[in-house]
Amino acid sequence: MNALAQLQDWYLSQCNGDWEHTYGVSIGTLDNPGWSLVVELTDSNLDGRSFAPVSHGVGADSVEDDPDWLTCEVKSNRFVAHGGPLKLDEMIMVFVKWADSCPPNAGDGAPFS
Repeated sequence: MNALAQLQDWYLSQCNGDWEHTYGVSIGTLDNPGWSLVVELTDSNLDGRSFAPVSHGVGADSVEDDPDWLTCEVKSNRFVAHGGPLKLDEMIMVFVKWADSCPPNAGDGAPFS
């Protein structure tokens, strides 16, 4: 299953008649150029879960005008990722691998996939 299909499955698994009315997933573009991915975690099966930030090609590792960069972190109970113009699939994959690796909270349904 590809990354986008896995993200769709995760999203559907969170939809309970309430969550999707307040929270969700946003994919956008950046002007440097690149992509943004924001996944609201509040009231999801990932609410409050820890995530080890992932990044490459930024900061001391950055090369000017190199599109091969990526940052992923959880802040304010949101998974937030930014990446170069060819990194959307990788950003989604970082999220779904993390989501799939988290055991369900008590009362949650089975993990997605």
